[in-house]
Amino acid sequence: MYNPRRCPPNKGVKLPGLRPAAYAQAVSRTQAVSTVLETEHEITKHLESGERLLWTGAPHKGLLLRKSDAFQIPFSLMWGGFAIFWETTVLRSGGPLFFVLWGIPFVAIGLYLIFGRFWVDAKSRSVTAYALTDRRVLIVSGILSRSVKSLPLRTLSELTLEENRDGTGTITFGSANPLMMFGGGANWPGGRRYQTPGFESIVGASEVYRRIREAQKALDPKSG
Repeated sequence: MYNPRRCPPNKGVKLPGLRPAAYAQAVSRTQAVSTVLETEHEITKHLESGERLLWTGAPHKGLLLRKSDAFQIPFSLMWGGFAIFWETTVLRSGGPLFFVLWGIPFVAIGLYLIFGRFWVDAKSRSVTAYALTDRRVLIVSGILSRSVKSLPLRTLSELTLEENRDGTGTITFGSANPLMMFGGGANWPGGRRYQTPGFESIVGASEVYRRIREAQKALDPKSG
């Protein structure tokens, strides 16, 4: 019988016979299964009558660096560094209150560009879910309010697969927006509205790409 005094709920319980590495792997697998179930539950709410779910997934969690960061990181460091230097100089020299207040917004923007945007991006991806059905692709996202982007498979004329060596990758639905290619990062304020929809940084990207193509051919055999 379970005795709360012998096994306090606030302390971790190690499974007997498992080494630390094996235990960590077991916890990781449990968390992965939990994430899959949560994603499927989130997607199921948006399925139409008779619609069949073929695949569900989610973007990479945590810090994610993109190609555009090669421009964005140096720019954010220059912006933030100058803003902080300006504000510090004004405060140390006892400058006018107007100059002190003038520099605060630029410092705030600089701190967001250097640190905050990565946190917002990671948070946004942590609540994003992807799905492929026999009719469309779905992207459910949003931190403060949930939004659902639905793209019918019949109208997806342009698919782009970018795959990494580890098998992760991004599938883009449509032409890339030039603003995103030249430093218009998705994790900058308002940047996601200009981002081309897609399944970003997913595991097994090539397999998902193949499934999308097969689902399109099933709808229109003459297309393939």
